[in-house]
Amino acid sequence: MRKINQFKKGVTLIEILLYMGILSIFLVVLTDIFVSILSVRSESEASSTIEQDGKYLLSRLSYDISRADSVSSPTAIGQTNNLLTLVIGPENYTYSTSGDNFTLSNDQGINFLNGSETIISDIQFTRIGNASVVGTKDNIKLQFTLTGRTQRNSGPEVKTFTTTIGRR
Repeated sequence: MRKINQFKKGVTLIEILLYMGILSIFLVVLTDIFVSILSVRSESEASSTIEQDGKYLLSRLSYDISRADSVSSPTAIGQTNNLLTLVIGPENYTYSTSGDNFTLSNDQGINFLNGSETIISDIQFTRIGNASVVGTKDNIKLQFTLTGRTQRNSGPEVKTFTTTIGRR
């Protein structure tokens, strides 16, 4: 005769609930880690975008001002303007803002210099030296603020850049 096995193999309801509870805790922890990684990535991306655009704009302005034949605007020492006009060879290079963008206008057209992820504001060009005065050179103090479009938990990244550049 055969013995009837009274204990069937399987999973009880308590075991299923226990496994579901452990799995839920595991998923919550993994989700929290994933959200933290995305937040750090967003912070890093916002900071690096601002730094890259700021360094590019400063180096472009430094290059063009140092090779300019003359500075047409701002005209007088101490004058501050939101427009910079340089004469480089036969061309006039005009730096200005158009909406949220920093533009360069010359005979070849209009170029947007800042990236799509940044907004430029509060741009000022101040003439602090004038080549027409004996013993001085054209020197321009420039200042601008870049704001990132990438949203972070603490708000957008904002940085102000200031430097002085002189003609050679």
